[in-house]
Amino acid sequence: PDNHLVEWHRTNATAETDGFQVRRLGDQNVKCTILMILDHSPPQYRLDARLARLLSINNGTRQTIIQALWQYIKTHKLQDPEEREFIHCDAQLQSIFECTRIRFPDLPGKLNKLILPSEPIIINHTICLGADQKKHACYDIDVEVDDQVRDSMRTFLTPQNTHELEELDRKVLQHIDSINQLKQSREFYLSFADDPQGFICKWLASQSRDVKMLTDSPIGNTEEERRADYYMEQWSYEAVSRYFYNKVQQKRVELEQALGIRNS
Repeated sequence: PDNHLVEWHRTNATAETDGFQVRRLGDQNVKCTILMILDHSPPQYRLDARLARLLSINNGTRQTIIQALWQYIKTHKLQDPEEREFIHCDAQLQSIFECTRIRFPDLPGKLNKLILPSEPIIINHTICLGADQKKHACYDIDVEVDDQVRDSMRTFLTPQNTHELEELDRKVLQHIDSINQLKQSREFYLSFADDPQGFICKWLASQSRDVKMLTDSPIGNTEEERRADYYMEQWSYEAVSRYFYNKVQQKRVELEQALGIRNS
């Protein structure tokens, strides 16, 4: 028939309706193809084939896709332990995003290039003219029901709140770093309190190894240092006394700072 292409577009002003009819004049059976694009709210997208295989989902909302990607990142421990806002890409993510490291706030922008409009539902139907032909056909289509918290989530995820969340994330990371530093300080002082002599010996040995690793040449005169008389001279006693005095004062200041003690 003429005018064989018919389009119907739903708009925000379209009233609710149970259906509509399309009529054309004709004198023979007609094969037609019906394409229906579901009006998802929020919109759903089809994933790039590589990302779909990686996340094991083919379609989803932006939130669903980001959640699936974040779960993959957590499962494979790709978040930078120091700079928590950065994600280290493994081989699969590198082939998809074409980079080795991504800032977490940049993930939505990266995903824009990897999501496509959902594919329409395709129904092939034959319009028959015979009186004995069936007039109705039924099909099952899965649709999502309204989410009661959707509106509140939209309000929460405004650009202003997103910026505020990024600031809070940075503050949380700073507090985590402070906690880790205080934890190391606590373990340091507990180890010293449990065994002062053994702690100092281990600490000096560790410092000596570090210094030797940083220098290309041996420290001091190796031949003299291997003899006990070298350490019995007066300078040795004075150096040891000064060293321990300075270390005790340094650790005292660090302990006061950690405990929030200020001298009046």
